[in-house]
Amino acid sequence: MKKFLAGQRGMTLIEIMVVITILGLIATVVTVNVLDRLDEAKVDTAKTQMKGFEEALDQFRRDNGFYPSTEQGLIALIEKPSIGRVPKRFPPKGYLKGNKVPQDPWGCDYSYYSPGIQGHEYEIYSTGRDCQEGGEGIDADISSFESEK
Repeated sequence: MKKFLAGQRGMTLIEIMVVITILGLIATVVTVNVLDRLDEAKVDTAKTQMKGFEEALDQFRRDNGFYPSTEQGLIALIEKPSIGRVPKRFPPKGYLKGNKVPQDPWGCDYSYYSPGIQGHEYEIYSTGRDCQEGGEGIDADISSFESEK
């Protein structure tokens, strides 16, 4: 058995460190690329949720002849408003599934304004990753008006 093992040579500490360094570099490159894609996916998710709100708001308008006011907000899609113009035709289960207004992908509430900017009936927006108005890049606000462009 000793003769069999005598010809075998193990890896040196330097060889092991080189392998670990190469694996670390590969992991870093993969992680950076995945995180960028994750941020892009969250922006796309916010835009998709806004489209869902727009469809629900359009159905609300078809049923009642007006969009909810800013004061009534998006909550008017799940609960019959009791302030401002009260809708005459409001479905028992509301206009959104789940009986809840979802938050944006970063856990912040969407904002709703009616009337919206530049003559639009309404505007929905997310404050982005930082949950504060303004910002640049992934922290920038996402508006239903801007997503139409």
